Formats: sequence, structure tokens, C-alpha cells
Amino acid sequence: MTQEAFGRKAGFSASHVSAVESGTRALTMSFVRGADRALETGGFYERLVTRFGAPSWFRPWLDAERAAIQLCCFHPNLIPGLLQTADYARAVLRLAPRLTDDEVDERVATRLERQGILTQGHPPQLVAVVNETAIRQAGEGCAKVMPEQLLHLHRCAERPNISVHVVPSSAGLHAGLSGPLLLARMADNSWAGHLENQLGGTGADRPEDLDTLLERWESIRNEALPSRQSLALIEEVANSWI
Repeated sequence: MTQEAFGRKAGFSASHVSAVESGTRALTMSFVRGADRALETGGFYERLVTRFGAPSWFRPWLDAERAAIQLCCFHPNLIPGLLQTADYARAVLRLAPRLTDDEVDERVATRLERQGILTQGHPPQLVAVVNETAIRQAGEGCAKVMPEQLLHLHRCAERPNISVHVVPSSAGLHAGLSGPLLLARMADNSWAGHLENQLGGTGADRPEDLDTLLERWESIRNEALPSRQSLALIEEVANSWI
């Protein structure tokens, strides 16, 4: 089946199909459902994605993340997923008691695959902000995991499209203590947001909600150390683990 014939049955242009196949356009659930229609699978691909892909609440953010030209992320207690090592991601995911070892391994692999957007031909600009807690906090058996994670974070921040900032403990109370937030700016300058919680996460696309998140982001960013000072602190903490 040609791209044009497939697209006609799926409800997409041939150029859209080509862009998805080449990885320059995000694979969305609407495209997956279109593939089911075009190939008359009875919904097989949608069931497959639902079972083995990202959780349904996270898929809209993944679409935004892949299409973004700029990403802004803040987490008060953890290194952001796009900058995690495999061992650190595994340690974090194992905190969920119901996940089996195989499920943890699958999620680690998915997380590492997501990081490919940062090294692609035209990567987004990533600005990551974490509390000092995130670079100092570790669990039992993390004596090796944390220094490797912090050195990896330092190396990532040396790339031209990535900057990492730390909110020092001395900042005290600030807007970010309410929880993590993610923001993505698209090529048309529109924004998408995502918030995580104990049960999963939720997207934010209403203009008033995005305005609030952008205000919170700017407030958090203003509390953070400049890049050079942040990297010096990260290096200092990494050395303390060695």
C-alpha cells in the first residue's frame, strides 16, 4: 500500500504519513486509530499501544514533547526523566511497589528512548530546574547511582541545547514546592503543559492554566542559581559521593 493510499483510508495526507514514518512528526493516537481503519485490524494497534505504550494520561504530553522547540521542566525532588541515567530511572521506578522487574525494565527502556529527542538533528532547547534536594537525596544502595547520575547531568548541561539550574536550599519557600511541572513551546509559539501527581498526571492546555504555569515557571526560574554556579554545585555534590 502506498503512502497516498494508506493516508486516504486513514484520513491523513501522504506527506503526513511520510513525516510519521521518518520520525519528524509525532505518532498520535488519532494516527494509530487511522492505521486501524486503513488496515482493517479491528482496533488491534490501538489496543497494542494502550497495553504496551505509555499510560493514556501521558501520551498527550509525549506528543507535545516530540513536537516542541523548547522544553521547560521543574521537579522539586527528582532529576527530570529526560536527563536520568538508566540506573537512576530504575531506582525511581522501583519505588512503585506493584511494578514487576520486567515492567520496570520496560519503563526504563521507554524513558531512555524518549531522551533521543535531545540528540536528534534539530533538538529542542531544554531548560531543567531542580531543587537542591533532588541532587542530594538518595535511597539505600544509591552510593554508586547518585554520582553517576550527577556526572551525567553535568555532561548533559554542557550540550548547547541543554541548561540545568538548581534552586538552592537557602531559597526557602518558593512556588515550585507545590509540585513538578512541564511546559513545551511549539513552532507556532503555542504552549502545552503537564502536571504530575501520585496517580499519574494531567495535561494543561487552557489559556488561563498555561498563563498560571508560565508565571509559576518564571518564579521558580528566578530562584535558581545561574548555570555556572549550578554546575559547580552539582559537581561538588557528585564528588562528595565518590
